[in-house]
Amino acid sequence: MDIKNVKKFIELAKSEGVAELKYEEKDFKVSVSFNSTASPVSHIQVPAQSVASQSGSTAEIAVDKSLHEVKSPFVGTFYASPSPDKPNYVSVGNKVSAGQTLCILEAMKIMNEIESDASGEIVEVCVDNESLVEYGQVLYRIRV
Repeated sequence: MDIKNVKKFIELAKSEGVAELKYEEKDFKVSVSFNSTASPVSHIQVPAQSVASQSGSTAEIAVDKSLHEVKSPFVGTFYASPSPDKPNYVSVGNKVSAGQTLCILEAMKIMNEIESDASGEIVEVCVDNESLVEYGQVLYRIRV
């Protein structure tokens, strides 16, 4: 099963109010528990060869421990500014504080302000303005 389909499957279950979801195929297992007071806990088991075959190659990903990732809490359209004629909320190099608005995500015609959950410096804006973002997709990287 493609990872995009897994995300859609999980979002559908979450939106329908499912408390726990388990899905299993021959070489693929997904188990998700939704807790109303915390973010979902998920476990995905995929054989290494199927991940390599889906991506075409195996790549090492370097993770910088000093960078905090701000991720999308849901699927929606990303807006970097409050309106087209206004400047972006933040840009690379800006200092931000926890609770400061970073962007807007539109979902079902509702504009949701996304706030920083860490203080630091914006080192990367990971999405383009007016692009569709997925649940859990990295929006910003902040050096804390």
